[in-house]
Amino acid sequence: MPISATTFIKFIFQNHKKALWCIALFSAIINLLVLTPSVYMLQVYDRVLPSRNEITLVMLSIIVIGVFGIIALLEYCRSMIAIYISKKVDRELSNAVYQAAFYANLGHQKKDAANYLNDVTTVRQFFTGNAIFAFIDAPWFPFFILMIFLFNPWLGAFALFGAGLLIILAIVNQRITQKPLAEAGKTAHQSANIAGANLRYASTIEAMGMLPDFQQRWWKLHKKFIQLQQQASEYNGSVTAVTRFVRMSLQSLILGLGGWLAIRGQLTPGMMIAGSILLGRALAPIEQLITAWKQWGNTQSALLRLEQLLTEYPPQPEKMALPAPKGAISVEKASLYAEQDEQSAILSQIDFQLEPGDILGVIGSSASGKSTLARLLVGIQPASSGIIRFDGADINYWNRAQLGPAIGYLSQEVEIFAGTIAENIARFAEVDADRVIEAAKNAGVHEMILRLPAGYDTPVGNGGIGLSGGQKQRVALARALYGSPKLLVLDEPDASLDDPGLIALAQALATMQKKKATIVLITHRMQLLALTSKVLVMHAGQVQHFGDTRSVLNKLMKQPEIKRPE
Repeated sequence: MPISATTFIKFIFQNHKKALWCIALFSAIINLLVLTPSVYMLQVYDRVLPSRNEITLVMLSIIVIGVFGIIALLEYCRSMIAIYISKKVDRELSNAVYQAAFYANLGHQKKDAANYLNDVTTVRQFFTGNAIFAFIDAPWFPFFILMIFLFNPWLGAFALFGAGLLIILAIVNQRITQKPLAEAGKTAHQSANIAGANLRYASTIEAMGMLPDFQQRWWKLHKKFIQLQQQASEYNGSVTAVTRFVRMSLQSLILGLGGWLAIRGQLTPGMMIAGSILLGRALAPIEQLITAWKQWGNTQSALLRLEQLLTEYPPQPEKMALPAPKGAISVEKASLYAEQDEQSAILSQIDFQLEPGDILGVIGSSASGKSTLARLLVGIQPASSGIIRFDGADINYWNRAQLGPAIGYLSQEVEIFAGTIAENIARFAEVDADRVIEAAKNAGVHEMILRLPAGYDTPVGNGGIGLSGGQKQRVALARALYGSPKLLVLDEPDASLDDPGLIALAQALATMQKKKATIVLITHRMQLLALTSKVLVMHAGQVQHFGDTRSVLNKLMKQPEIKRPE
């Protein structure tokens, strides 16, 4: 669903046509009813004062107050409709943007997912503020000028000249503020991205005294953002001040012109006052447009960023559910290239098969592609060529809501999220106490959790704040085991484990093997490799050896140039 600043309005209109027609109808009635003050002044000066009829004055005043009440009610109604539309737009757009930002972040293309959701908020606020009504009311200014022309052609020509002058100022304001506003929005995204990334690693930054340098990097971008925004605000403020001066001068001068015409007998005093009021009404939306242009500029920049995001990552259609997963894995000539460049292959021609109940040990030197292979196996990253099959189907064609519960994944960088221990283990779905405890026991972490201040209800922060490295690793292992998945991919699961943790991990692997789960274990510990049925040795992104554990390890031991796994 790619959108742009222009097509987005069309998208809104098509999906909320009735509501927008109501706003247009209410706006038309309001703009007709605002003639009331002019008509009231006209009648007071030209009829009531000459006749000295108090009853006429009272009745006119009552009618005016009633009309003002109707205007207030209609303005309230159209504001409520605009709020309703903005809420619906937010709901329709936010889900698509959240999903797109998630997949952009998953592919390491964009790290500022939260900023895109802020862009949705910017769009929503535009439709709930006064700026949108300035755009709706602006097309009515020719009607008010036409009414002034009916009073007197010279008065109408003066009003038309004044409106043209304000329109020129509006165009100048748009031209001089558009570029700094767009650059300010882009810079704000970048500075917020850097600040968010730095705050996630606060402990490392503090420990090594890196804060001043990181803060300086952030401040350079933030200062640029402030300067650009200040520049746009100064331009906008200058034009707004000139506009206000011109508008006030015009409203006063039209009285002078009207007085001169009245002296010459070409205009009544009531028409003179009414013409001034109508001119104010004609010029007000144009002046409001100039004031609201900064908000529209921010909204336009937000829409363009959302267009780019949703074009690159369109909403994914829901895929048909397949039969219940069993865990057979087939990797067929899978390769992954950096920037789609075949000369810089991260993985090249990976080919192997696993059956349910197999435990595959993956070993190799650093940067040999082990973790990247793990990401391909669980469908996080698509292969540039070749296919990863899960039960015979391309893993990218599986319905993710169906496949996700059948996969247990423990990444090299353990990720614990803000919530309770139970919520983390249950993958933030509805907590099933029996399954949570079963997973914790299988991971050997049940007793440890019970010793925490609130047991399974103990809250932790993002990144597992409040837990040690070993505790985080074991809680993450319990999450991977939750629901007895059919494919278990563990990337260096022993990195932070002590001896009891290693024993618990070995027991968990044995338990999952009995349940016919397919297990991929990236490790160099001989104690864990002894539990595997197959071993895959990687070097420079290629499979160097693959086969039964004993035969592969025997080959490695006979090759002195290859370090024996520890």
